[in-house]
Amino acid sequence: MSQEKILTIKWQRLLYDGQTCPRCGSTGDEVEKAVMTLRQSLTPLGIVVVLEKGELSEEEFKRDTLRSNEIRVGGRMLEDWLGATTGQSECCDVCGPNDCRTVEVRGESHEVVPAELIVKAGLLAAAELLGKGECDGCPIS
Repeated sequence: MSQEKILTIKWQRLLYDGQTCPRCGSTGDEVEKAVMTLRQSLTPLGIVVVLEKGELSEEEFKRDTLRSNEIRVGGRMLEDWLGATTGQSECCDVCGPNDCRTVEVRGESHEVVPAELIVKAGLLAAAELLGKGECDGCPIS
């Protein structure tokens, strides 16, 4: 039997006095849903889905506000997997007068990243994981 492969989903957000903004909090809920779906789908294929939650300090956030609510799938930005772009919009009191990260996919802007987009990126990453080194010497690459 082949070795298990690991697919890491990393989500990070600003934490200020143990609190995050509603946008990041809701995205966190969506990330949890997506990870559950990916685990159910990918475990039979020998892929272990790991969720990592990162915290940005207020200082880190002030240096680069668009790092908050960032999602990486298999080491790559969510936007890369989806052909999406990073946008920004005004957020809330926790974030102060700063614009926060949005994800723009096919002309639609998402302040809260939906689980469906995270699952899609996860499935694309899983397909890439499964394709690596599976058939050394096969005539078709």
